[in-house]
Amino acid sequence: MIIRRTRATIHGAISIVNALATFRGSALGISLQVVAEAELRAGIGKSGPDHNYGKLVRNIIYNTIPKQVLEKHSVHIKVKSEIPMGFGLKSSSAVSNAVALACSTLVKEEVDDSAVLDVATRASLDAGVTITGAYDDSSACYYGGFVITDNRVNELILHERAPDDLHAVIFIPSCQRGNLTKLSTMSEPFEEAFKLASSGDYWSAMNLNGRLLATALCTEYEPIMEVIQAGALGASISGNGPAIAAVSHEGKVEEIRDVFNKYDGSIIVSKVNNEKAKVDIIIG
Repeated sequence: MIIRRTRATIHGAISIVNALATFRGSALGISLQVVAEAELRAGIGKSGPDHNYGKLVRNIIYNTIPKQVLEKHSVHIKVKSEIPMGFGLKSSSAVSNAVALACSTLVKEEVDDSAVLDVATRASLDAGVTITGAYDDSSACYYGGFVITDNRVNELILHERAPDDLHAVIFIPSCQRGNLTKLSTMSEPFEEAFKLASSGDYWSAMNLNGRLLATALCTEYEPIMEVIQAGALGASISGNGPAIAAVSHEGKVEEIRDVFNKYDGSIIVSKVNNEKAKVDIIIG
């Protein structure tokens, strides 16, 4: 018997400044969605996900649902995602946020945003899907808009709304991610990118981040340079790649698509997102 069912909706994000080199980063929400449903059922059963997120979701369940509840109930999770996995588009952060929010609401009437984010980032670290905890990614997915964070202490330094008329044109190349080892030696230039973002110059920060990551990952920079010339406000490898995200006003979207179409891969266009995460109680 289902005692309570909740549904959480979270959006994806793209990088403004990668946090791997300095543990301080910036990201921007986009409208690709993850929806997680959580069910609390009467009777002892196997708690866990009905999909392939395994350890990540189990960590969240055990850190949001009290032990005494799990001793007498089972928890079942379903996740639907529009975000391609493994390309730097924050799919793991969005999933962990959505599951943490849905599970938390199974046992609590009021949502504690910071507690949900802490559980999600800790579970991501424990599951090995992030190196820094990705608090910048999680915050952008959860709150939308621009965020600036210190991932060492899970601090949201700044959150502000992005212009509503912006679109992210995302190119997903057919290549694999590059080698991340060089990033640890590039803290100074990434610190400069972080300072630009902190001053509100997000596009200069994103463009610098793109140049730095292309160098560090030995990735072709030409597509990034060409979409900036075609009218993108900012363009960069997102996360640890290999996806490239270009942000522009609607009138430049087709020109940017034309640039990416010259390369081997697929393209996704998503509006920038300013919507905060939401959760609905379906039963209970």
